[in-house]
Amino acid sequence: MMLDYFTYAAIALLIIIFLTQAVRVLREYERGVIFTLGRFTGVKGPGLIILIPVVQQLVKVDLRVVVQVVPPQDVISRDNVSVKVNAVLYFRIVDPERAIIKVSDYMAATSQLAQTTLRSVLGKHELDEMLAERDRLNADIQETLDKQTDVWGIKVNAVEIKDIDLNETMVRAIAKQAEAERLRRAKVINAMGEQQAAEKLVEAGRILAQEPQAMQLRYFAALHDIAGERSSTVVFPLPMNLLDHLTRRGEAPT
Repeated sequence: MMLDYFTYAAIALLIIIFLTQAVRVLREYERGVIFTLGRFTGVKGPGLIILIPVVQQLVKVDLRVVVQVVPPQDVISRDNVSVKVNAVLYFRIVDPERAIIKVSDYMAATSQLAQTTLRSVLGKHELDEMLAERDRLNADIQETLDKQTDVWGIKVNAVEIKDIDLNETMVRAIAKQAEAERLRRAKVINAMGEQQAAEKLVEAGRILAQEPQAMQLRYFAALHDIAGERSSTVVFPLPMNLLDHLTRRGEAPT
């Protein structure tokens, strides 16, 4: 009787071990790469999967997007400026078979490849391009990475440059450059204003020369403006043509 209990217990234990090794449940975002006696025999999932214990092995693969931080990299730009750049990488597995068979550790491989690609791509551009054209640089890095990881069954969805760190000397140099640029723009705008004002004055002079009455109106307007100012001293402009008229009247005929 005692032997029967041990027999039943051993059988139950074997069944539990068999079910543990043979029955697998994969979630919607998981896939199982199946190896039979060491040879690849297919990709299964999601749902319930029955394996032959010892004969078959399953390697689970997550198909969700992986977010990986690329640590700061020392980059020397094309104009010989040393900066530290870090980024964020978004990728996912599109072919579980290649992700498991073609590379031993796709996470480490993608991380190392992202670091080298970040340095090589940014090193082809000048500092001003890194600071002002991040979208284009992100697209270039993403395209380069995507081509290289395609053989591993990995799709790089996006690459985003986070920070570009400069040393204090370069920060001061950029600040001086920005200040000089602002001064240049101010001088250009001032010169353009002077040019437009001169053109308007020339145009007004031509109009006044054609219409003497308009000159008299401007003269009276100036007198009105002077009279409205609170000043103890008033400078009264006297037209030269009026002096000529008085001079001619004062001369007696011979």
